[in-house]
Amino acid sequence: MSRNRPDLDHLRSIVGGEEFVWAVLPYAARSFAASILLLPERAARSCAVAYLYARMLDTYEDLSAGPAEAQSSLEAFAARFSTDPLGPAPGLHLPERVARADLAHIVLLERHALVDSVFLDLPEDDRKRIVELMGLMASGMVSYSQVFHTQGGVLEQSEQVSEYCHRVIGLPALFVMDALVGEVSAAHRYHALRVSELIQLANITRDVEKDLELGVAYHPRLRPHLGSDGSGSAQPAVLETQRDLVVMAANRAASFRLLVNEHALPTFSLARSAAVLMMLFTERHYRRVAVRVGLPDWSGPRSVPAILMASVPAMWSSRWADRVLRRAERGLLALT
Repeated sequence: MSRNRPDLDHLRSIVGGEEFVWAVLPYAARSFAASILLLPERAARSCAVAYLYARMLDTYEDLSAGPAEAQSSLEAFAARFSTDPLGPAPGLHLPERVARADLAHIVLLERHALVDSVFLDLPEDDRKRIVELMGLMASGMVSYSQVFHTQGGVLEQSEQVSEYCHRVIGLPALFVMDALVGEVSAAHRYHALRVSELIQLANITRDVEKDLELGVAYHPRLRPHLGSDGSGSAQPAVLETQRDLVVMAANRAASFRLLVNEHALPTFSLARSAAVLMMLFTERHYRRVAVRVGLPDWSGPRSVPAILMASVPAMWSSRWADRVLRRAERGLLALT
């Protein structure tokens, strides 16, 4: 299965909500789909639905014609959960060019009613938390849409990049923690937000060229290249920005291990294995970007089967999980 070559006909042919949720998740969640699948059943269903709704918000943010349309769509999508039955999802005026990877996201929006059917079957507490998450994420995206607009499409400071990561990934991360362990302490919240930066900066470094074409950048040195594809004269600035963002992310690496270790997970824990899996996929991405921008490489599993094999023992061994996370942490911190 390739995220860049979604089987759109199959996705459009599915009639059951549960089947659609698990079929579209790998296309919408990238490598994090595997981590969701490893969660306990109730948490997995709740997190899958929450992730797909979050992906719908991202699609409005990414593909809307401009800030005004994005703001209207984001607010309308969050507001639909306040009606009984659920209101319709707002329409989307697609740009002339759509990246192949976004085609599955468009189908997801088209077929949102199937996700709704699974959402409505969740326990009431889970539904309330998802509705709260959608409201917080939508308001955060609207806020940063305005920031990008007033600053000419660019985030000017690293503090703005951190806060953006908190709004986009930090809130879902806290949602997952709440689903697994209940109330989140101040220390756990701090590390969860640091981890959200580690994860979202992977998405940002992956999509620098794509975002430039959309007129968006996460470093002021890219301002002269907004609207370009990141090649030619823009490439040195792209590589330098990716380098800076990788180093910024690497400084957050320790929070991942600390967050996992500070939770009193049972001896057998699918959640611990899911966390290790997420870290290994994230680490692999940063290793690839590090090599591209001239930073040193380091050892670690590279293929999907090797990553899966390295995460399995973490189900029953906290010592194994700690060892794997420390190795990944050392590799990342060596970049700083």
